[in-house]
Amino acid sequence: MKAAIAITFIFLVSCASPIDRRKVVERHNVTICATDSLSPAQVGNGHFAFGMDITGLQTFVPFNTLADWSWHSFPKDGAAMSQEYRGVPVEAWGRTVPMEFPDSSRPDISAWLACNPHRFNLGRVGFILMKEDGTAAVEEDLEDAVQNVDLWSGIVTSRFCLEGKPVEVKTACHPDRDAVAVDVSSPLLEDGRLLVFLDFPYADAEYMSAYVGDYGKPELHNSDLVSADDSSALILRRMDAVVYNAALRWEGVRADLSAPGEGSHRFTLRPGPGSRFSFVFEYSPDMTDAPSAAEVFASSEESWRDFWLSGAAIDLSGSEDSRWMELERRIVLSQYLMRMNEAGSWPPQESGLVNNGWYGRFHFEMIFWHELHNLLWNRPGLAEEALGIYGRFLPTSEDRAARYGFDGARWPKCTAAEDVEWPHLIHATLIWQQPHPVYLAETLYRLDPTGETLAEWKDVVFATAEYMADFMQLDTLRGKYVLAPPICPVSENTPIFETRNPTFELSYWRYGLETAQLWRERLGYGRLASWDAILGNMAPLPVQDSLYVTYEGIGDMWSRYNFEHPALAGIYGMLPGIGVDLETFRRTLGKVFEVWDFDRMWGWDFPMLAMAAARCGDPDKAVDMLLHPSPGFRFDSHGLATGGPFPYFPSNGALLAAVAMMAGGWDGSGGRAPGFPENWHVKCEGFNKMQ
Repeated sequence: MKAAIAITFIFLVSCASPIDRRKVVERHNVTICATDSLSPAQVGNGHFAFGMDITGLQTFVPFNTLADWSWHSFPKDGAAMSQEYRGVPVEAWGRTVPMEFPDSSRPDISAWLACNPHRFNLGRVGFILMKEDGTAAVEEDLEDAVQNVDLWSGIVTSRFCLEGKPVEVKTACHPDRDAVAVDVSSPLLEDGRLLVFLDFPYADAEYMSAYVGDYGKPELHNSDLVSADDSSALILRRMDAVVYNAALRWEGVRADLSAPGEGSHRFTLRPGPGSRFSFVFEYSPDMTDAPSAAEVFASSEESWRDFWLSGAAIDLSGSEDSRWMELERRIVLSQYLMRMNEAGSWPPQESGLVNNGWYGRFHFEMIFWHELHNLLWNRPGLAEEALGIYGRFLPTSEDRAARYGFDGARWPKCTAAEDVEWPHLIHATLIWQQPHPVYLAETLYRLDPTGETLAEWKDVVFATAEYMADFMQLDTLRGKYVLAPPICPVSENTPIFETRNPTFELSYWRYGLETAQLWRERLGYGRLASWDAILGNMAPLPVQDSLYVTYEGIGDMWSRYNFEHPALAGIYGMLPGIGVDLETFRRTLGKVFEVWDFDRMWGWDFPMLAMAAARCGDPDKAVDMLLHPSPGFRFDSHGLATGGPFPYFPSNGALLAAVAMMAGGWDGSGGRAPGFPENWHVKCEGFNKMQ
């Protein structure tokens, strides 16, 4: 489906006069006066991002340069090569299943699969700032440092002084190429005291890594200067099976590029005398000539302006609640960050392109939070490539289902650009990611209700539903279809071999099968009797003491398991509530608000609760959730969110999805911005309704 087509079919919530989008965006421009060693400013294009410190480069802090193509695997050692991973035999669902658990009889290949492939850092680029005495400056030597991120143009401007000499640096990223432009103005150039270095690390594979790269193993990789003249250079990188290029182009003054000495991968670019120097560095799997700096800056301005003028917008400045500014800041910065980190060819990892969490792998259960907001904000083109993973992974997911003894497609939990699961107890048993493609396909159809959309997604929808139907087990004693263990539910904190009929998953299963039947009807196929038999005899959502509970038969629900993700809230909020008793849900949601440990939940939990509160007619509580002070739901000066690893982009994506729902409404809602309190006087335009 093409974005241009989708925009034609929207449910519009608008105000009498258009929102001044530039005014809304620019009042949240970011200004900092020192480097936060964990939180970089960035420039990027969705496929590629470059993090920087207070100098506009990576001078003092080795922030990351990551791309959605930058994947590496360590060579297998002899032990790993001698072992073949086949899964671990587990008695489940009435048969022996080779589940994707770590295999204690083949520990080396299990360990290798856990950390390979992983993302790698493309390279580090920074300044060498020399003091008058000839020593290199450190950040504490800088004076009057200030950095401004212009959200409307995507250009970062960094200013500082060294021993009274001013330096101004502008940094931007090309919207379509993995190229960064830097423009430097300073008298230090005349003095020969401002140089540029490029350094290339070997890959590392830390489970959670703020800085991705090992600079201590120069013998394991190669950085070869292929060509160089007085205005450009090309460096060829080889790292095990990975080969890529770093192209340089500079202008303003002549410059010389010095190749690294033995045991080093650090190149030095030394500008000749002058007051201004511009250069571009570009990373690519292919040979390339870098664009000019002027082209990068102009393209960045045009691309970001077009982004902000596209899709939906919201202005909270008319609110009588003084918290509007903070909520709007979170909304604007989340849009900027998600566009820069999460509009690539693959679903993003949970830390985007800032750093590596879980070795840089992406999590299939998080695709919902990473991509749904793009559809609700009427920017489906930003999700198009990433959502294509379902079609690309359909054959391997069908193979996985067959290995487990099921029909259809079983989607993985945590993988990379190849559909090879990381052996892990949770990865093998988590199931709430399974209905996601049905929900997302239905949302796409609502944006573009055509035969083209049905044709594009029908194979994924039906294979997903076939697995879901076959996964349900008939409990012959009860005459009910059930979700039987081993199951890891959303909360990931219950015993997987005891968890039966988890409430969220059971509700999502009903939604998925019912929606797949609807797709069959749209295509003229007619409903499947076997799916209707399951829908008509599915176990009810488990209730204890007039409240929904996490799973059937759970003990000490509200004292032992009142932490982590409160998935109960998702059945009528995140989901449209098929089969949910509203009064039971209201009581359950009230109990969650009363006893849940909010300091032990994080990330998308809070927007999910906001969605539930909005559907239940409590917009004040919905706003409170989006501004909750929990340490697991904070947004720093750059808009990067806490929760799980840092940063945690499902927080940003879920916030945007909840805001879209509260502003644009949901099926059955009425009025303008129905999820916001009346005294917020919300102006909004262009949102699509949520299911």
